[in-house]
Amino acid sequence: MARTTGIQLDFTEDDLRRAAGPESFSRGEDYAGAVHGLDIGETSIRAAVPGRETYRAELVVTRRTGLTGSCDCPYGADGHFCKHCVAVGLAALRQTSPVAPPSADAPVPVPPSAPTPRTSQDLVTPWVESLDRDALLALLKEESAADSGLRDRLLLRARVAQADRAEVRDLVKGLLAPGTFADDGHAERALYLQDVARAATILRALIAAGRAPEAVDGARWALWRLAEVYESADDADELFTPLHDLVAVHLRACEAARPDPDPTARWLVGHLLGPFGMMTPVDPAEYGNILGPTGLARALGLATEAWRNDPTDKAARLRERLLKARGDVDALVAAYADDLAPDGATHLRIALELDEAGRAGEALEWAERGLQTAGERRDVNQQLVEWTCVRHVRAGRLDDALAVRRTRFRAHGSLSSYRSLRSAARVCGRWEEERDAALELLRGNGHHGGFGRSSRLLVDVLLDEGEVDAAWEAAAGHADDRQLRTLADRMRDQRPADALAVYLRLLEPLKQSTKDEAYQEITRLLRSVRACHHRLGTPDEFSRHMAALRTELKRKRKLMQLLDTNDL
Repeated sequence: MARTTGIQLDFTEDDLRRAAGPESFSRGEDYAGAVHGLDIGETSIRAAVPGRETYRAELVVTRRTGLTGSCDCPYGADGHFCKHCVAVGLAALRQTSPVAPPSADAPVPVPPSAPTPRTSQDLVTPWVESLDRDALLALLKEESAADSGLRDRLLLRARVAQADRAEVRDLVKGLLAPGTFADDGHAERALYLQDVARAATILRALIAAGRAPEAVDGARWALWRLAEVYESADDADELFTPLHDLVAVHLRACEAARPDPDPTARWLVGHLLGPFGMMTPVDPAEYGNILGPTGLARALGLATEAWRNDPTDKAARLRERLLKARGDVDALVAAYADDLAPDGATHLRIALELDEAGRAGEALEWAERGLQTAGERRDVNQQLVEWTCVRHVRAGRLDDALAVRRTRFRAHGSLSSYRSLRSAARVCGRWEEERDAALELLRGNGHHGGFGRSSRLLVDVLLDEGEVDAAWEAAAGHADDRQLRTLADRMRDQRPADALAVYLRLLEPLKQSTKDEAYQEITRLLRSVRACHHRLGTPDEFSRHMAALRTELKRKRKLMQLLDTNDL
């Protein structure tokens, strides 16, 4: 169940795509439907995203810093905006309905007399509830006659209602016979997945018939059987949805049956430490009311014992999640503190837990400690940097935020860290002195920290500052092709001869390629060459150049067509 505060989200799908990049965004779309535990706060959004493991992701949205994301997956721990962050953002956008604020001269809308339903279910449920028994029976008869899938599911439920325990057990076991998923082709695998769905339908029918304890045992057996299938399959990604479904059935059955906490704790720990335990989205907190304090303590003891015997990441994660489910923040912090990552990633996790518990001061102290521990490491966790700076700004500690940005720029010189330094310094009214120091470092200290390529970075920085002439001087002998192209484009009108020399240099190696992308780039460069000749007043020279080029490359028919289309 998602928790929202009715906020209007200050980001869009385009913002997510820009933050993550096209590849991570595309992968995140595949996971958006599996996000659970969505918690939308005033400035942050948290949720769990299942995959082969279940990861916790958080988005932070502020007007000053924009959209940032953090995740405890390996890619997210390196400071990247990962696919799990994308999935959480997309899920949040689908959960809410942002409304653009009206313009100042727009008429004030008249509120509707009744809220407009936002989903088809909002229309269907009241209508079905309004039907009497005879109308409902007629509806079921009509729809089952038209839908063979619905008819089969109803037939299965009818059989379950009349079957005894042994018959139901044999029916489920018959559907989940091992081996077929791993050995057969696509069609047979699809049929097996349908059988798994039928098994889940049987278990739901047991719950509806007041036989929840049987459903608990059946779900556990089904998950155990699928574990065998999962381990023997070469590609088990197709099992994700049915596994998700069976876990949901098990939780629902436990909520209805209230099984003994001790065996439930043992099952939960065994499942989560099993072959696909981290692939299925089981949050121990969801079992909190079922296990109670005694069961949670038992589960924690089992997970801690497993972790001590075999300190794998999976066991450590489970131990941490159980500590969180118990609400024992101090114990959770202590568990994290047992193994602090040198890049500050673990300090960030501690800060997030403390912040979520309402202990903002302690959270910021841990974040600052993480940055101090990381020092001037190039690989410091970037999400820790962003989180700390946001908290400094919120607390009015602008100089502290600037100090963090300064340290990160000196440790890991990049255009991004330069821009962050500039933003922080401008807020403090100290950009002029910070800018002079940064440029001096770039110009004179190529051996310091992250400035092994300071000359190229200086070009990017000067371009970003709009100082094209200075960037051109700095580029001599240092700039790469991307920078040269940008420089040529920026100075084409004022220094057409210099720009022309760059375009001709970039054009030469492309003439050897037969790829469509190269042809497109050749065309773009030639259009720029033509513009330079126009500024120089030498159109005849361009015409001679084009005639020679067409003769040289006349066998490249696709290129010739492009040149014709662009009147070159």
